[in-house]
Amino acid sequence: MSTVLIVEDNDKNMKLARDVLQAKGYQTLEAITGEDGVRVAIEKKPDLVLMDIQLPGINGIEALRRVRADPACARIPIVAFTASVTPTDRSQISAAGFDGFLSKPINLKEFLDTVKRLLEAGRG
Repeated sequence: MSTVLIVEDNDKNMKLARDVLQAKGYQTLEAITGEDGVRVAIEKKPDLVLMDIQLPGINGIEALRRVRADPACARIPIVAFTASVTPTDRSQISAAGFDGFLSKPINLKEFLDTVKRLLEAGRG
């Protein structure tokens, strides 16, 4: 069973992502701040991380850099999970090295397809 770490500071977004993933048989881990997200990713080494960009403490881009700096976590797929969808935001997110992009509010099919595709790619 694959484990997905959700780094999200909005309760409703966290609950929706958790409920959707668990209903599809995934295990979930949760973090509310960028720092917590980095700590949980390094300690638990999930199969995938969904990373909000606007977080309390360090933002999702800095959290991505810190997770990737740990050699044991460098290959974990990390998806930007954000309501920030301006062209500037998207180019910064893309340049940061995220493996995917999911906008909020979530599109259920796109959300599940992206999670499945990245988890399958991670095993390959």
